[in-house]
Amino acid sequence: MKMSDEEERAIAAAGKDENGDSIFGEFYINITCAVITSTTITYAAIIYILHFFFSGKIVRKEIKADIVYEDDKVLAFNDINPQAPVHILVIPKIRDGLTRLSKAEEKHKEILGHLMWAVAEIVRKNNLGDFRLVVNNGPEACQSVYYLHLHILAKRQMKWPPG
Repeated sequence: MKMSDEEERAIAAAGKDENGDSIFGEFYINITCAVITSTTITYAAIIYILHFFFSGKIVRKEIKADIVYEDDKVLAFNDINPQAPVHILVIPKIRDGLTRLSKAEEKHKEILGHLMWAVAEIVRKNNLGDFRLVVNNGPEACQSVYYLHLHILAKRQMKWPPG
């Protein structure tokens, strides 16, 4: 179902990051992971604003999170809606316009490498053994939060194909 221009403008205006960019990325333009109505648009907008808001609050330690790893560039915490016995979110502390992996620029090479190293460190320190690393990229991949983040899923037998 296509959104009206009014709905698109409302979502686009609802949340901006520190650079004035939409926190929704392209979500409001091409939604493929759910049937959308005006009610779900409002609900979705609230969820995305809250997640963006809370991610920043978690990084600044203004709200409590079950933090499992932190260094000067990365923060990792247990997901509040786990999809496996262990489900850890890993986020860069500074977003720098990195809304999703396909939007990465040369300036992001260092943080992208550090995120991967941090995943390995988290897995080692928490004795997770085998794990799955997930990065959802864009609406067709059901990316729900346009703040690059990695999901570490562990402690259960994964299946293939995953989706």
